[in-house]
Order: sequence, then C-alpha cells, then structure tokens
Amino acid sequence: MLEALGLEPAAEVVYRSLLDSPQQGIEELCDRSGLTENAVRATLDQLARLHLLRPTGPGAESLRPVDPAVSLSALHARRSASLARHQKQLEEAKESIAVLAAEYGSSRREFLPEVAECLDDIDAVRDRLEELAANMKEECLSFVIGGAQRPEDMAAAKGPDQEALERGVSVRSIYQDSLRNDAATTGYVRWLTSLGSETRTVPVLPMRMIIADRKVAVVPLEPGNALKGALVLHSPGAVTALVMLFEEVWKNAAPWGTPLSKDHRGLGPQERELLRLLAEGCTDEIAARHLAISVRTVRRLAADLMTRLQARSRFEAGVLAAREGWV
Repeated sequence: MLEALGLEPAAEVVYRSLLDSPQQGIEELCDRSGLTENAVRATLDQLARLHLLRPTGPGAESLRPVDPAVSLSALHARRSASLARHQKQLEEAKESIAVLAAEYGSSRREFLPEVAECLDDIDAVRDRLEELAANMKEECLSFVIGGAQRPEDMAAAKGPDQEALERGVSVRSIYQDSLRNDAATTGYVRWLTSLGSETRTVPVLPMRMIIADRKVAVVPLEPGNALKGALVLHSPGAVTALVMLFEEVWKNAAPWGTPLSKDHRGLGPQERELLRLLAEGCTDEIAARHLAISVRTVRRLAADLMTRLQARSRFEAGVLAAREGWV
C-alpha cells in the first residue's frame, strides 16, 4: 500500500509490526514478519533512512517508530517533490521531442514505411490483417489475449485461417488459460487443430501480436486497447525480437486440451500468477484484466489462497507466498 512512497513491502510489514508493538526486538520481528535476521536489520536501516524510525539508544533493537501522522506525511511530501521534479523533466523532454520532430520529421518519414506502419483505427487494422493472412507463405505466430472471443471475430477469421492452413502455412497460437473455459473458443480451437494448427495457453500474455513469415509483426499501439490501432513492424531487428519472445512463451505454455499442471503445493499456473499480482499490490480489477477473468473469480481465488496461507490480508498473502517460495 505504501510502495508509492518508496517503502518496500517487507519494510511496510516491519513498520506496521513496530507500530503495533514498539518494544519488539529483532527476534520478535523475525517471527512476526517471517523475514530472516539480516533482512529485518536491512529493513530497519531502510525505515531509519526514511525517518520512519528513530533511535532511542545504542543498537538496532532500540529503534522506535515515529508517529505515522508525522513521518508518513513528511515522506509523502518528499516523494511528491521528487515526482514534481521528474514531471518537470518529462515536460522539458516532451518539448525537446516536439522541436526535433518539427526539425527532422519530414526527412524521417521518407524511410519510416520501410520500418513500420501506423494504423490508427480498427478497420484499417482488420484490412491489413486480412492482407497479411492472404499472403502468408510459411508461418503465422500469434498471441490472443482477453476474455472470450466474439463469435463474429471467429467467424471472420475462419475463412482466412482455413485457407492459410490448406496452403501449408504453419499456424501456432498462444491464448490465455481463462479461454479454456469458453465453449465457443474451445470449439474454434478444436476446429483449427483438426486442420493442423497448434495452440497453447498461459495465464498472462503481454499484448496481442501477430507475426507473419517472421518478416512482419502487428502489435497494438496501446497494449491494453486494441481499438486504438496498431503498429505494423517490418524492421528485421524488431521482428526477430518478437519472434524470440513468442518462442520463449511457447516453450513454457501448456498445449490446449491437456490438463493444466499443478506444482507440489497444488497451485496451478493461474493461481501462481495471481499470487504474484497480489504480491505486487495489484487491485482485484487489475488482476482480473491481466488474467482475463472476472473480478468475482479473482476474489474467489484470492480468498482460497489466503485460507491456504493462513493470511489475514491480501498483502500478507503475497508476503507469505514469497517467503514460502510459492512465487
């Protein structure tokens, strides 16, 4: 909760513990926080540097918490001042970009089409994807993110997909695990598989992406909003990097139709990813978007994980999961 102020999760746990019981020593803090002695001492040093603790005598164990109404307000003020300085620097950089764009923009546009195309509306994106699908010769790689696929989108893709597969194009797609629960998408994937396509799933994907023949890649202008348009990349360096990203994700993805494996703790990929998101302090809404599931499902999974970890809060669940090696 206080990471925005520069306070690490472990430091917040120790600080809260000391606020509850200021007389605690190192050993007690280790027991309550689940941290090692070295980690607790390093955390106490951080809290002292941030002026959240003050010494009351010699030795680390004599540190006592400063009233949060005073210390956190002062920390917030310092952080705000730092952010204001950074914001000013960003505004100055923005002005410099505008100057450079005005001075060199026209000459750069002469070779920009050889590197990338900018498609600023969804209709232009669909037209370009249809063109790529019609001209693919060897391979199509794709990330498919989000919730259940719309029937009209699958219907529109069915013809081009079938034509590509019949031409001998190798088609590999990676979906999110949540789509395994959607009957329409499952049916579509089974149909594709019957034609020779390969499909795997992972809990989270970074963005939508399509790579044609390892020569052209299409990615969204805004990763979280495909409707804003897309960037069509032709640069060999950029496309090669995206192919490497795809292959790395593919290597760790689970084939569609096979059960998702659980580790020795009984955790599935989606649960492990949710624990990671909780440890980072993500809200239910953000976690739901990442996992492409409903907020209600996130809350149900989180409640189950808290019970298994015997945690009293989401934050404590993340800390305990990290301590136990669950994430």
